[in-house]
Amino acid sequence: MNPDSRVKNGNCGEKAAERVKSMIKRGLASSKWMGIAVVCGALASCAAGPQAPSPKPPVTGTPSPVSETGPIIYKSSGHAAMDAWRNDFSERAIAAGNDRAIVKSLLENISPITMWLGSSLTEVQTQTAPSDQAEFAKPIWDYLATPLGNTRITQGQQKLISAGPTLQAIEEQYGVDRQALLAIWGMETNFGGFIGRDDAANALANMAVEGRRRNLAETELYALMKILKEGHARRGDLIAGWAGALGQTQFMPTTYLAHAVDFDGDGRRDVWKSEADALASAANYLARSGYVKGQPWGIEVLTPAGFDFSLADGGERRMTAWTAAGLSPIRGGAFETGGAEFAELWLPAGASGPKFLLFKNFNVYKVYNRADSYALAVGLSGDMIVGKGGPVASWPKHIPPLSVAEIRDLQTSLNALGYDAGTPDGIAGRRTKTALQNFQKARGFLADGYPTQEMLAAVRVGGAVTN
Repeated sequence: MNPDSRVKNGNCGEKAAERVKSMIKRGLASSKWMGIAVVCGALASCAAGPQAPSPKPPVTGTPSPVSETGPIIYKSSGHAAMDAWRNDFSERAIAAGNDRAIVKSLLENISPITMWLGSSLTEVQTQTAPSDQAEFAKPIWDYLATPLGNTRITQGQQKLISAGPTLQAIEEQYGVDRQALLAIWGMETNFGGFIGRDDAANALANMAVEGRRRNLAETELYALMKILKEGHARRGDLIAGWAGALGQTQFMPTTYLAHAVDFDGDGRRDVWKSEADALASAANYLARSGYVKGQPWGIEVLTPAGFDFSLADGGERRMTAWTAAGLSPIRGGAFETGGAEFAELWLPAGASGPKFLLFKNFNVYKVYNRADSYALAVGLSGDMIVGKGGPVASWPKHIPPLSVAEIRDLQTSLNALGYDAGTPDGIAGRRTKTALQNFQKARGFLADGYPTQEMLAAVRVGGAVTN
């Protein structure tokens, strides 16, 4: 044994003896056996070398920390229906295996939003309906005024230059034309200028409480939980538009999980602050939805005198059939379709307004928003950003459009006559226009399916005759 070790152990024994004396004096060792045990333990401890300090004993009466269990207790939102929904959904979310802390962080500060729940603090009062949205409530020319205005198009052309290298790389990787990405970027957030002011969880909670799309809202809330769990974003990042859509290209949380990408290579799929990630994510979404690079979304056309507008019935026909029927590009020349062989004739404002052949990419745009007017705005603004120009034909602004209430009346009357216009919702969608077109054909009117005051009056009279 090393002599130095003997010296250290000897000194340690003296210290142990002093420790035992002190313990006995304080009454902590009540017998010689305890004293001997302490001495032996102290000597053994010293022989083993220096030891880490013993942890402090817990304070008497203070339990050790344990994980929280049971239902989360929330402070009231001031809205009875919201509180009831939150308690129920919170328990279901935790039972489904979601992290308790994440569930609490998303739900603890929710509060009523007037546009969803009205001003009542006790009852849900629906304040919005699809027919109130601009895509359906405004005449098509009014809806297009902003996306086709000089300010939006100029901004888009500036982004076409400043984001040129990024757009080029995205085009090469995902096969989506840059004008489509720029148009959607402009439509959704004014090129990232306004990504929303609402908390995504709160917006979705309000949607769930309002009730019409509860399953959708709850599914999106579960997706938010996964986004946080997987570390794609922090709680404070979840800023959204009024319906819970995220980032510069307004992805719903489930769409984010399915299609968002890290294009700038920083390890995060940051659709909030990274233009590259946001645009590439949109490109990935469009590509997976069937976008075909180099094909048009639509082509404005001329129709010959005496054209049968009942052919604008929503059905696709070969391009050879359309040319045989006398259609031609309104800007002249031959049709350039990038290989697309089928198209649908669409009359957004009837026979007296601009007319378009629509191709597959038009419907791909609608994965963002199912409204035809939205897809038209994307298509036209994208064309204008890259210098192709907007509509040539004039919109029939001299024909007063029907109000939401009048469209409901039209739908109800068409249904009564046996023409299936669907549920009277005040939206003149494809089903309503097809029903009107069938009525027009049967009664000898020009069959363009466009709802006007004249057509409303005719349908009302038709209903009266039938009855």
